[in-house]
Amino acid sequence: MDLVYRGCSPIISRMGRTKLLNTKRLLIDSHQPNLAVMAQAAAIIKQGGLVAFPTETVYGLGTDALNADAVRRIFAAKGRPAYDPVIVHVSGAHALDHIANNVPDVARRLAKHFWPGALTLVLPKAELVPGVVTSDGPTVAVRCPNHPLAQALIAAAGTPIAAPSANRFSHTSPTTAQHVWDDLAGKIDMILDGGPTQIGVESTVLDVTGDVPKILRPGGVTAEALTAVLDHLETHQPTNSQKNHAPPAPGMLERHYAPQAEMWLFTGEDAAVRQTILAAAERERGNGRSVALMITNEDVPHFKHSECMIGEVGKLSNL
Repeated sequence: MDLVYRGCSPIISRMGRTKLLNTKRLLIDSHQPNLAVMAQAAAIIKQGGLVAFPTETVYGLGTDALNADAVRRIFAAKGRPAYDPVIVHVSGAHALDHIANNVPDVARRLAKHFWPGALTLVLPKAELVPGVVTSDGPTVAVRCPNHPLAQALIAAAGTPIAAPSANRFSHTSPTTAQHVWDDLAGKIDMILDGGPTQIGVESTVLDVTGDVPKILRPGGVTAEALTAVLDHLETHQPTNSQKNHAPPAPGMLERHYAPQAEMWLFTGEDAAVRQTILAAAERERGNGRSVALMITNEDVPHFKHSECMIGEVGKLSNL
């Protein structure tokens, strides 16, 4: 166990006084979590504190899902609106009946096939789940993470863990402990630094409360993978009227993904656009800025000598 950082920032207490909250950041082996460290993190969870931890998707900010006051601390630390519900993380499918009511057979089949993994199931919530978790809605989002450290934390805490992504509201979801530190140091109790996450995008959210399962948020499990298990599948299509209302599941607000970076869009004749992009990229790199290029598959050969990060968005014919 290595304590590498402590962070402080002012926190306003209920009495109106300002106090400092220390954030511990602990390095830990994700594959063989140190039992003493896990016991310390679990104690924080049990006491209603906040612990950031890695999952296979992104880092989560967790607390006892059955402690309403503790869950409110998540919303306060993130600056997250109360109408945006959070996901409950459990140790396995056996916990479904503890968190949800009238669990349908399709949910059990999906859990058997994809859990542990990057699939969140939306189900009718059980009475013991506090309304703050579900934004007072009738459903609860549940998943079982496929990460040994996350599993160890749930087991050590002995309770389901409510955990949205460990970042300030509307910021990009964190894939490293440093991302969490940059956003939340001084606002939470502990960060378990288990290295970068594997998938890097959040879980797929699937509503199984209706006759046909519906993807509410795309993520780590693809629609193609789901259709291999399901007879029918729908995808949620938001309407303009829904944009001003509480989302039906976590992570569906318009500004859920909002990188804090400047983005440029280039249009025009292909050769001229490529030349302009390269010139702009080199100019910005010369000014000390990190540059990433999002380009089509067909353009990749034209940028193979660029030292910028390259992200392929697919074929030009299928954008």
